[in-house]
Amino acid sequence: MDGRPENAEEAEVEADTEAGSAARGGRTSAAGSALEKSMRILEAVAAPGGPHRLTDVMAAAAVPKSSTFRILASLIEQGFVRSEGESRYGVGARLRALSALVSGGEPASIERILRELQEATGQAVHLALHSGETITYIRKLESDQPFRTASRVGMRMPLHTTAIGKSILARLPGGEARELVAAAGLPRRTPNTLTTPQALESELEVVRARGFALDDEENEATIRCIGAAILDPRGRPIGGVSITTVTFLVSRTEIETYAPALLEATRALAPLL
Repeated sequence: MDGRPENAEEAEVEADTEAGSAARGGRTSAAGSALEKSMRILEAVAAPGGPHRLTDVMAAAAVPKSSTFRILASLIEQGFVRSEGESRYGVGARLRALSALVSGGEPASIERILRELQEATGQAVHLALHSGETITYIRKLESDQPFRTASRVGMRMPLHTTAIGKSILARLPGGEARELVAAAGLPRRTPNTLTTPQALESELEVVRARGFALDDEENEATIRCIGAAILDPRGRPIGGVSITTVTFLVSRTEIETYAPALLEATRALAPLL
């Protein structure tokens, strides 16, 4: 190791870092510089008057075009930024959710809606956002039972094995859903996992008809979930909510009785994300 950047991207980060360090009369790290750029871009996107053009984001953040475009792509994948078309960018659902969770205490807050759902069912509740070929958990409320699932905030999960994921696939345009499935594949996680496009499409037809999806030990043994999608104003799924149970305590018939409360929660959450 001679300390030289291994590629052009690292060279750019290092050059920007050295320039910024000289301007401030101090030293910083390449990672710190990259993080600082990302935060400035996020602030520019979140500024009033959005969605903002790429050129405006670049100017406000004082970040070169190539770096801005690369960072925006990553922020879109993570759900913090949303592409609005015509090189315009707006605040993504994950950033809106984070803002709402931090604000707390509001009459219609995300936290209150999720807490009411958890208290009504006594089961674990998850809020997740759609991130490309996966979903990402951004909030988890534990169940009243002494059993704990392995899920955690920040964890990414497949679309085809989870109740939230299947509810999202069911509400996406057919071609887009098929592209996501083809790109990610249908790997088996348990004996109950749907591993063929035909089986998954048949399941998605059922999900569309009833408005919610079930994960019946398809992602993890002994875990049964019911989930529904959260839709943006255009009717596109941006995430979802699930209620998670253990199979030896809650039957498939019983978990379906949670559907009305679940669907009410997703409708209440939609304008907040």
